[in-house]
Amino acid sequence: MSFLVLEKVSKGYFTNGSHAPVLTDIDLRIEQGEFVAIAGYSGAGKTTLISLIAGLLEPDSGRILFQGRKISGPGPDRGVVFQNYSLLPWLTVHENILLAVDQVFRKWPKARRRAHTERYIELVHLTEAASKRPGELSGGMRQRVALARALAMEPGILLLDEPLSALDALTRATLQDEIERICSEERRTIVLITNDVDEGILLADRLIPLTAGPGATLGPSITVDIPRPRDRKAINHDPRYRKIRREVIEFLLASRRRGEEMKLGEGDLPAGRAAS
Repeated sequence: MSFLVLEKVSKGYFTNGSHAPVLTDIDLRIEQGEFVAIAGYSGAGKTTLISLIAGLLEPDSGRILFQGRKISGPGPDRGVVFQNYSLLPWLTVHENILLAVDQVFRKWPKARRRAHTERYIELVHLTEAASKRPGELSGGMRQRVALARALAMEPGILLLDEPLSALDALTRATLQDEIERICSEERRTIVLITNDVDEGILLADRLIPLTAGPGATLGPSITVDIPRPRDRKAINHDPRYRKIRREVIEFLLASRRRGEEMKLGEGDLPAGRAAS
């Protein structure tokens, strides 16, 4: 059995007395050590999908298995990095990470937990900022702390929920390179949720588009067969990059058109058109 399995997973919410579907018939299999990126429009249900895998939400139907066991709630075997950092503002970099380490490895001696924390601070190049609080850090540095905290828990799978979307382009590119480097060193199983197709191609082993909502589902899985390490400048000239990018974008655009046609079929009118 695959490391992570989603079978016929659907999820929706009740809004104004009616049930609004968000995700429909999600089928996904991820092997141990894979880096899979899921790309889609904002509002399509990407965060709902990552929350289901994290155990923060329960599916309305279908099942989710991790390492052969049904997911029934959050756990340290699934580390999550959100786009809003989720750091405690009154704690330093070291204390934010140590807090997670203390929770997961509470049986370890204190010296070992401290050394473990320092290792991951060093991994994300924040040793000199270890005594600073989040308010003293840039957005990129805060996201490094969040990444280090998740990695320090040594989860079986790392879930990245658009962790770079709030950053400026230069900082985002720098952290993409950092994630690529860390992945090469750590060989983790990773699921990245992103609205940036280029980011998915740069980082992932496989890229899967998520259709436009409502009732979004996964499209075809596309293998990113571009050798690592990947250089962001050189990759633009790789015909495989152009083919993958075109295939994913065309799929996403077609799914949005189908969604708009379905809304029109339900009685909606396009902008600027009057009802007769």
